Amino acid sequence: MSIEVGSIIEGVVTGITKFGAFVELPGGVTGLVHISEVADAYVKDVKDYLKEKDRVLVKVINVDAQGKIGLSIKQASPDYDAAQKSRRQNRSSQASFEEKLAKFLKDSDERLQEVRRNTEAKRGGRGASRY
Repeated sequence: MSIEVGSIIEGVVTGITKFGAFVELPGGVTGLVHISEVADAYVKDVKDYLKEKDRVLVKVINVDAQGKIGLSIKQASPDYDAAQKSRRQNRSSQASFEEKLAKFLKDSDERLQEVRRNTEAKRGGRGASRY
């Protein structure tokens, strides 16, 4: 059986690490489910969701040049909505780089002016006698 990106396959968890789980697929090949692809919720410890010898349904999300296979359990779920996730990501990146830079510079200038005003007030303001 050839492993193709986008295919959904059943496999067996063969190992668990801090960063994910190794899953053996049909044909004896092994892929990695990264911790971020284990569940839709925040995963602090993979062992809370999986244990060795569990049978899991995984989606092949990438195969690199060295033959390493990236897998996802959450994307293999029938109720996974990739469109909703991409909409969330697009919302934050709708502003162009120039707009973000302009906002940053404006905010930075405002903060700098406030710091200068506070510093002058502590010293007594302009023209205040030091003696």
